[in-house]
Amino acid sequence: MAFTAFLLGAAMVGAAFASYAAGRGDRAGTGERAGSSTTTTAPLRADGPLDIQRVLDIIRPSVVTIQTGSPNSLFGGAGSGVIISEDGLILTNAHVIEGAGGSITIRYSDGTTSTASLVGASTSDDIALVQADRADLTPATLGSSANLLVGDPVVAIGNALNLGGDPSVTSGIVSAKDRAIDDGTIALDHLIQTDAAINPGNSGGPLVNADGHVVGINTAIIQGAQNIGFSIAIDSVKDLIEELKAGGGDLTADTAILGVSSIDVDSPDLDQSVKDELGITASTGAVVTAVDPDSAAGAAGIQEGDVIVEIDGQAVDGSGDATSIVRSHQPGDQVDVVLERRGQRQTLSVTLGP
Repeated sequence: MAFTAFLLGAAMVGAAFASYAAGRGDRAGTGERAGSSTTTTAPLRADGPLDIQRVLDIIRPSVVTIQTGSPNSLFGGAGSGVIISEDGLILTNAHVIEGAGGSITIRYSDGTTSTASLVGASTSDDIALVQADRADLTPATLGSSANLLVGDPVVAIGNALNLGGDPSVTSGIVSAKDRAIDDGTIALDHLIQTDAAINPGNSGGPLVNADGHVVGINTAIIQGAQNIGFSIAIDSVKDLIEELKAGGGDLTADTAILGVSSIDVDSPDLDQSVKDELGITASTGAVVTAVDPDSAAGAAGIQEGDVIVEIDGQAVDGSGDATSIVRSHQPGDQVDVVLERRGQRQTLSVTLGP
């Protein structure tokens, strides 16, 4: 059963190059505080009809848009996040920030923006923490996904389709709990299934209950399905938050990166018309959709539209290969990158960055 995460076409090279969604976590929530946000153990279901305006009044100040890398990339690099501490800790998906290349911009509910830096991420759990360069923020309340019942009302909020402006808001119910989906390559479990509409760009945004408490982190959809979306249950995230704050996770600010956004050359999201315009003839590789000008790739002269076919003597069939190869190195390592540019191959020497 094929499924994909929200940030379609925005996987990245190195710290910037990962599969669309990940997430096999075995952690159970303990009800501990995360940052300065609060948790609750009381049932969170509303006694009456869902009051969406009341829910939005509670959660909207805590929801942010996350822009990574260049805002002008072919497929965009944007997702959502939720503030969990007054001093700027923000919870999101790992696949949202993997391609940041050191460039993360946060847009708040009041329209202002600030930069942010990566604290840590667990790509296998598809959870990441970033630290915004701003304080005096409004943290969300982390609820209890264990207290949800099938049929309970929920609201999804986030930067759907990267449309900008106010976040998109959709409502629905909990359709099922503790779902697990696996296509043999990507696995997700501890999932809440909901019929609240979730779209690309919602990645990392909150799923909230009728009290405006976060019960899940929106992360995946199934292509071709109707009214089926998935959120990572917040109880499986709470312990992970503390681990990432303590320096855990497989992706940190010191992970080697190349500094580009990319998409598999054979991805169905890469139209043939775009390939023709870019002069792409390669049948395998990773098509560069954006380059951080301050990154290793920018310094080496890698450009949008290039197809990376080899790194350090190892073939690159797609973005996942590039992730593994680059992350096997340390920042400061020099590697040869073979790429195709308008049908012609060339080799560039690149010193990987942190």
